[in-house]
Amino acid sequence: MPRRAIAIVLDGVGAGDAPDAAEFGDEGANTLTNTARAVGGLDVPNLAAMGLGDILEIEGVPPARTPGASWGLMVEKSAAKATLAGHWEMMGLVLEQPLPTYPEGFPEEIVSRFERETGRKVIGNRPASGTQIIEELGPEQEAAGAWILYTSADSVFQVAAHTDVIPLEELYEACQKAHKMLIGEGEILVERVIARPYHGKPGSYERENENRHDYGIEPFGETYMDRIKASGQEVVAVGKISDIFDGRGITEHLPGKPDDSAKVDAVLKALGRVERGFIFANLVDFDARYGHRRDPQGMAENLRRFDARLPELTGALSDEDILIITADHGNDPTYSGTDHTRERVPLLVAGNGEPRFLGVREGFSDLGATVAAWLGVEKGALPGTSFLK
Repeated sequence: MPRRAIAIVLDGVGAGDAPDAAEFGDEGANTLTNTARAVGGLDVPNLAAMGLGDILEIEGVPPARTPGASWGLMVEKSAAKATLAGHWEMMGLVLEQPLPTYPEGFPEEIVSRFERETGRKVIGNRPASGTQIIEELGPEQEAAGAWILYTSADSVFQVAAHTDVIPLEELYEACQKAHKMLIGEGEILVERVIARPYHGKPGSYERENENRHDYGIEPFGETYMDRIKASGQEVVAVGKISDIFDGRGITEHLPGKPDDSAKVDAVLKALGRVERGFIFANLVDFDARYGHRRDPQGMAENLRRFDARLPELTGALSDEDILIITADHGNDPTYSGTDHTRERVPLLVAGNGEPRFLGVREGFSDLGATVAAWLGVEKGALPGTSFLK
């Protein structure tokens, strides 16, 4: 019988207690536990039934007497707490050295070259929350027709522009030029260039998340996705997975815009059509809309919304499918600052027989090794240990 593996990444939904959290300045961060505490408990009965409360103590999520899924935790090996690093490690690529970050903003030579090549001035150029810096500098950006440039604790070059002032295609073209400058000329100076269009008026600007576009670095080696695709099976990327892997190892991209609910719809669409292969989805709203904005209520509500869709997802599975639910890093909405937090991530696996405790997996690559093993694909020299029986 043909088999399918589905991995859904709840972007930023960490489970605390990373052994090296203090090295990242994130001691005490715990996205799930602290979010639950802040809102008086989570309302996620389906995740609870799968075993989420057996992974760690979460207010409102009691341990299941007989969990419906296998449960455990994963610890990241990569020297980063970023989306790209987490997803790459899941697929067998471990970043031994962190990519460059710019806590003081980008050097003058980078900014001046970007201005010359795009024909517009830059304002901002500092680490910031996207929503905050757009509210702060939006009126100046509109008046001057400049780019709002900002970064974060991640290795990202983010360019924001009001789409009534600068056309969307011009923003994309500028980001492509930045990508060539910072990534395409040999030395890798950032992990990703991100186009951040927005619209609206001062005091009520809105980011156009459906028109966001990421221009990233190409994976530096073979991934589990490459091996699955080479075996003749489908690899369906939902959400920003395609951007993260620069389109590598993918047979079909489903954007799932504009929100996480649409991404769940895209996974269900793929399950209705794909007979054999891997469906890999990222649900970004947990991170972009709630974690970075330090909104525990929004984080809890998005968890509730995802939980309500779980019966649809599990109901679409056959006995020859496995469903893996995890995260790529933390983004504790109760923590200081606006950046990702270094945390372990939860691991729930439906399918593959009787549920059991999977332990604390040392490395996210165990996920890729498991998907490959389930689909009958040799792992080659890639890292990771399958947690299949």
